[in-house]
Amino acid sequence: MSSNPSGNRLFQDVVATRLSRRTALTGGVVAAAGFLGAGVAGPGTAAAAGARHRRRLLNFPAVPISSADTLTVADGYTAEVLIPWGTPIRANGPAWRRDASNSAADQARQIGMGHDGMQYFPLGPDRGLLVLNHEYADQVLLFPDGDAVMTPEKVAKSLAAHGVSVVEVALRRGRWQLVDSRYNRRITTDTPVRFSGPLSGNHPALQTGAEPRGTLNNCSCGATPWGTYLTCEENFNEYFATEDPSWEPTPEQARYGVTRWGYGYRWHHGNPRFDLAATPNEPNRFGWVVEIDPRDPNSKPVKRTALGRIKHETATVTESRGRVVVYTGDDQVGEYIYKFVSSGRWRTMRATGRHPLDHGTLYVARFDDDGTGRWLPLKHGTGPLTAANGWRDQADVLLRTRQAADAVGATPMDRPEWIAVHPNTNDVYVTLSNGTGFPNAANPRRPNPFGHIVRWRERHGDATATSFEWDIFLLAGDPDFDPSVPLDAASKFGSPDGLAVDRDGRMWIQSDISNSSLNNPQTYYVNLGNNALLVADPVTGEVRRFAVGPRGCELSGIAFTPDHRTMFINVQHPGEAVPTLERPSPANPRSVSNWPDRDPKGRPRSATVAIRRRDGGVIGR
Repeated sequence: MSSNPSGNRLFQDVVATRLSRRTALTGGVVAAAGFLGAGVAGPGTAAAAGARHRRRLLNFPAVPISSADTLTVADGYTAEVLIPWGTPIRANGPAWRRDASNSAADQARQIGMGHDGMQYFPLGPDRGLLVLNHEYADQVLLFPDGDAVMTPEKVAKSLAAHGVSVVEVALRRGRWQLVDSRYNRRITTDTPVRFSGPLSGNHPALQTGAEPRGTLNNCSCGATPWGTYLTCEENFNEYFATEDPSWEPTPEQARYGVTRWGYGYRWHHGNPRFDLAATPNEPNRFGWVVEIDPRDPNSKPVKRTALGRIKHETATVTESRGRVVVYTGDDQVGEYIYKFVSSGRWRTMRATGRHPLDHGTLYVARFDDDGTGRWLPLKHGTGPLTAANGWRDQADVLLRTRQAADAVGATPMDRPEWIAVHPNTNDVYVTLSNGTGFPNAANPRRPNPFGHIVRWRERHGDATATSFEWDIFLLAGDPDFDPSVPLDAASKFGSPDGLAVDRDGRMWIQSDISNSSLNNPQTYYVNLGNNALLVADPVTGEVRRFAVGPRGCELSGIAFTPDHRTMFINVQHPGEAVPTLERPSPANPRSVSNWPDRDPKGRPRSATVAIRRRDGGVIGR
């Protein structure tokens, strides 16, 4: 559901004009005339001819669509469960209890729930730090008796199941293992944090009478060139509610989807931090990109406010002309794509005591009909963002980032998700998971459940530029419902979400079909099975399914070791309720899935999985 009331021109309307001139349709890729003409291969094109003389990128047999309760990977590969929810992060930590009876204090010393975005930081040959997000908790599975009644202890355990895990892992005798390490730690919704940038910790909007603590709904992520981890706070609004019938949201709160009822967590029943009437400023402390130093276990996470306050889905970092650039999407229907550009060369800034993520310009994207686009600065005193129009200062612009983007005329998008930069071409890709549906030449469906991928190229290949060219890279879908979709049994999918481009140029795409649609005969997703991991060749346009997850899950998080002989992915929320199976309950938590333990008295668990080739070779080759 969109909370964007602006009249800004919808991206679907722009696409309708742009794709009336499309010129290529091949192998799962739809490309329009424009800068992509040289990059996407159509039959008989120069690009296709060149592609015949390059190494094939998709050297594995496609995995078939499946609705089985298992994780299936391509022939020639193995997938080993590494760190499921509840694993103690240190050898002397509390052991996992299969009936979910671990306490809140136990959970704070265990791997969290809802594994999502992830990065690998090498420490040496065959050892490194995995840093992974825990987006949210399934409270039916988190407690032995479910969440019908919430208590302070249950709220504390749910707080501890959220956040981030930092763990050392090592490859020993051909298997990845968790290492007992001084680096291992949990960062939860109760961990002390600090604010930096235009909204420092003493800003009035952040005052609650208590020190800032925690990060929550951590979705996608990024890594900086100086070796830190960026975790993204997404749907923070869902955790706040109140029993006060007189409470009404301010326009700013409404713009972020904050409501009196929240989304069912009922944390306010056990902790006044999450009661909107009792602690009205607490929501302002969330919706940020948070920087974590994985190599300093004593360091405090820092919320970098210069990157804006939205429902961040990613923080993809690249460099250009010595500056650091961070791309991020706002994951809700009708929201926008942003990028932040540091004010100077990041090495010089760090050497002189100025943090590159505290000083710079935040931009929001506008996509124009002719295949060009502009990055519009969200800078106080520029355009409509003036004191005369009610904008007090730059801190106010960043606190109300969505409204600032409305004001400058950004282009609403269908749920911007992950963003990836191609390591060889510098082209930028964003997954748009799905939307409410608007008829247009590229995707004439109402509703529009399947989503697509947009690609753009910054002017002169410079990520700091303020203009770009764009096109549609790929339309997801099922040709059984839309014959114009050029995807076959080996490639059809919907709701693209996770995204990465490896060093050889393969694009890895993870689907996130909502649980309400998975295998549901009443939806467009009836034929697509469980969520999957696919691979696309950006030159030839070929798409192929590489893995399929167990029931009820989303496949999320993609990280590679430097030698690309191991790929880590996350299996998030297996066993969550789906409409075609019995709803999980305290009496039967295994009604949808029992992955990965297969314990007849256990329950499904999110987990990180290490994927390797059986012959030890490079993934994908």
